[in-house]
Amino acid sequence: MKKNHNGYWKPASFGAGLFSPSRFRLVVLLLLLFRGIFAPGFLIAETTALDASLDKQSVLSPLATKSLMLDAARKGDLLVSVGERGYILVSEDNGKNWNQVENVPTQVMLTGVFFIDSQTGWAVGHDAVILRTTDGGKSWQKVFSDPQLEMPLLDVWFKDAQNGFAIGAYGLFLATSDGGLTWKRRQIGEDDFHLNHISVAADGRLYISAESGKIYRSDDGGNVWQLLLLPYDGSLFCSLPLKGNVLLAFGLRGNAFRSENAGASWTKIETGSTAMLNDAEVLADGRIVVCGLGGALIESHDEGKSFERLGKKSGRQGISKILEAKGGGLMLFGEFGVQTTTLDASNT
Repeated sequence: MKKNHNGYWKPASFGAGLFSPSRFRLVVLLLLLFRGIFAPGFLIAETTALDASLDKQSVLSPLATKSLMLDAARKGDLLVSVGERGYILVSEDNGKNWNQVENVPTQVMLTGVFFIDSQTGWAVGHDAVILRTTDGGKSWQKVFSDPQLEMPLLDVWFKDAQNGFAIGAYGLFLATSDGGLTWKRRQIGEDDFHLNHISVAADGRLYISAESGKIYRSDDGGNVWQLLLLPYDGSLFCSLPLKGNVLLAFGLRGNAFRSENAGASWTKIETGSTAMLNDAEVLADGRIVVCGLGGALIESHDEGKSFERLGKKSGRQGISKILEAKGGGLMLFGEFGVQTTTLDASNT
């Protein structure tokens, strides 16, 4: 046994068993993040949430209203969401109706999903599992899994139909050059920071949000990675590249940071939130909306220079992913499953 950089015990070799400290830490972390169980002084959830109009009558799968859904991807009218117990939901009409995929080849929690086109996509999750679809999410093939690693994968991204990356806990970084049929492990940094989220800028730069106030940047499509340091030592759960070299980063306790030089230097942004911030989306009208635990939703009208709360207090269920709904409004994914909302005109 040895300690990692945060002082947590982790196995010195793989295969340490069902109740190893590393697995226990990850289980506890997930409970903290997605079930609203907070240790004193650790995470503070807030009760702000969007004043929403829900179209629940059109939802076909009951899972879409009661299951924990952690990520979603869109290609045209196709929407695919993944979550607990290997659940995968598919909508082919921009989220009006959702169907559960049958016979998914895993029952572990799925944490990330990415589609390169309307037919081909990948999903990742616990046990380092990677699934692949070539029919728009209707069926899935398991192309990689290694439970002995005891490291969940947390996000996946593809440059094209052949080349992609999957990232996760303790610095786990997997790469493929054959469409995800085979994967090779790589090391992108000297430490074993959890790698939480991949984002890509318009110029092709890649960013990986990590723990301990770290972001990795690649200027060459993922071959070489540079470590960027923020004035913050907490975990970062997403980043959002904007026009030019502007980059936003979001983490624990409502912490947000803005860079105008691709991460070389940073300015702290006040968000008015104390929630853990999970995801961010640029809407068609240019607004930026950020979501988090406790139903937190904040928005910016000035490219992330300032934020304000969006909506009224109406619950504490965590939001893990947001997408803009067709015709305006938001699609929310989280502890409640899937919700389609309309933006309150008083908040626009």
